[in-house]
Amino acid sequence: MVPILTQDSLDFISHSGSQTERIGLRLAQLCQPGDVICLEGPLGAGKTCLTKGIGRGLDIAEPITSPTFVLIHEHRVPGSGMRLFHIDLYRLEEAASSRAEALGLGLDEYLYGDGVCVIEWPERARELLPPEHLWITLGHIDENKRRVCIKAIGPRYQQMISQLRKSAFGLES
Repeated sequence: MVPILTQDSLDFISHSGSQTERIGLRLAQLCQPGDVICLEGPLGAGKTCLTKGIGRGLDIAEPITSPTFVLIHEHRVPGSGMRLFHIDLYRLEEAASSRAEALGLGLDEYLYGDGVCVIEWPERARELLPPEHLWITLGHIDENKRRVCIKAIGPRYQQMISQLRKSAFGLES
């Protein structure tokens, strides 16, 4: 992986699902209660794979699977009161009604709570997101390779990208 660097973004290629998962693991090591990580990309781009890595990095032993049909999976982080909220908004309707649906799910309580929120298909409730969050776009290059673009929105997440750049690529900001 050769990253493209700016202060608030990181852009690189993952060559396998296991490499995508390892990025999630490294990201998890930087997570704090209240963090919101948004995962955008088409079906099969690696959103759940990245989330599995985040779960592994938080020492969650239970399987991390896509919550497409139940919309939200809650996982307890062992040895702490923190939780990982894995949210999948794929099934929400078009933008006009998705706000009401998302609020009906109690999405705001998760987003502004003390857990780590990982949201697949966040663009379906963009207006409900906190002003600061991490936005990760995954895209297909071929059967195994994915382009991963990570964008920090706010100082907390700029710091996270700086730390990820160092831990994953050995690069200083």
